[in-house]
Amino acid sequence: MTNKISVNNQKSVDKHFLPENQLLLNAVGEGIYGFDLSGNAVFINPAAERMTGWKNEELLGKNIHNCHHHSHADGSHYPQEDCPIYNTLKDGITREITHDVFWRKDGSSFPVHYSSTPVYRDNELIGVVAIFRDISIQKQTEQSLRQALAQVQALSERLASENHYLQAELADKTGDVDISGGSSVIRHMIQQLHMVANTDSTVLICGENGTGKELVARNLHQLSRRKDKPMISVNCAAFSASLLESELFGHEKGAFTGATSRRKGRFELAHQGTLFLDEVAELSLEAQSKLLRVIQEQSFERLGGSETIQVDIRLVAASHHDLLKRVEQGLFRMDLYYRLNVFPIQVPPLRARIEDIPELVSHILHNLNRKLGKKIRGVSQKGLQKLMAYTWPGNVRELQNILEREAILSQGDILQIHAMPSHNPLAQAQGQTLAEAEALHIEQTLKRLNWRISGPLGAANVLGVPASTLRSRMKKLGIQRQSSEI
Repeated sequence: MTNKISVNNQKSVDKHFLPENQLLLNAVGEGIYGFDLSGNAVFINPAAERMTGWKNEELLGKNIHNCHHHSHADGSHYPQEDCPIYNTLKDGITREITHDVFWRKDGSSFPVHYSSTPVYRDNELIGVVAIFRDISIQKQTEQSLRQALAQVQALSERLASENHYLQAELADKTGDVDISGGSSVIRHMIQQLHMVANTDSTVLICGENGTGKELVARNLHQLSRRKDKPMISVNCAAFSASLLESELFGHEKGAFTGATSRRKGRFELAHQGTLFLDEVAELSLEAQSKLLRVIQEQSFERLGGSETIQVDIRLVAASHHDLLKRVEQGLFRMDLYYRLNVFPIQVPPLRARIEDIPELVSHILHNLNRKLGKKIRGVSQKGLQKLMAYTWPGNVRELQNILEREAILSQGDILQIHAMPSHNPLAQAQGQTLAEAEALHIEQTLKRLNWRISGPLGAANVLGVPASTLRSRMKKLGIQRQSSEI
């Protein structure tokens, strides 16, 4: 700094800046300013010139605040009386500032870290030295790190949520996603799955309870290009209307009583994957309205939140109800029905694919052996005949339950199928003569087997009689295939 500044010669620098000291000041990378008690510049090193674009001769003897510290980062006026450097001139207190900007001669600004240090001579304040450096790269690095950290935290949250969800899902999932059977109806359904799998079209899976609609949905997901992302399932019938909305869309902390933390919903968890809405007909009309908006806009808000969350999902819905009939009853929105019914897939009931039972039995027993720790090789011929003669109102799920019950009770490696449920056609034929009941049973069996009489999958084998005997009984009872069934 200086003891004495010649106003007429702004370039004069007194003995306090000796040549060797000036060499050092000129060599450092930080910008350095010297101010007198009036706040005018008396020294500017080359680093300060390079950073600000102002030349030494342009600033000496001038108020530097008015040159490059006149505004805040947002462009608002920065009064000199608020400037830390000039405050140090008043009170002699050292200050260090980490969030500020200096303005270049060309009108651009850059972030700086600077300090203002008082200079004393004989215990008398004679000026201030300000040392600053451009922290643009540091700020950019910090911003990049913050963004990366936010992405890592978001990914960590998502992985934790997915892990928690998938662990719960896998707890009751056994076996693979293969669809067993070679019947014509199953082959047709699998053909449909292959056609629609690699599109993003919404699929509506229809079928009776127990036919395996979720298995079809999982198979569809595995065939799609989203197979490496999660398939998230939600049973719409398992939650109340109020809880279902939270399950689907998530909630913020404090959104309702008991919401002690933020929770992501199934839509958010299914981002870039598949969302399977089972029993979609059970959605309340209010939830249907919100679901429709998400399908249309691919965005939603969590309960209690205002942030709009964008999602990329493939939607698969399922129902055992006739949705069109529910539309007519006022229980389901027509516009949502047409949004869901883009590509309908009908899952056939087990009674329409009796010939698939042997393969289904083999597949189910393989999974049961793994689940129960047994080594069951198969079902007896008589037991298989019982299974194929049954009408299966509970479909594949009922078949699984019967085989699991028999497997638990069995002491050998061949299941005998001791008892079947009582609602067989013969048991339901009350009020009929024996001949009428017999004719009904034979005809229903033939229809289920597409009128195949002989062979391992023929009606004679299922009914436990020779093919010649069956033909004789059909002739006697007047059973013949109608032209409309050919």
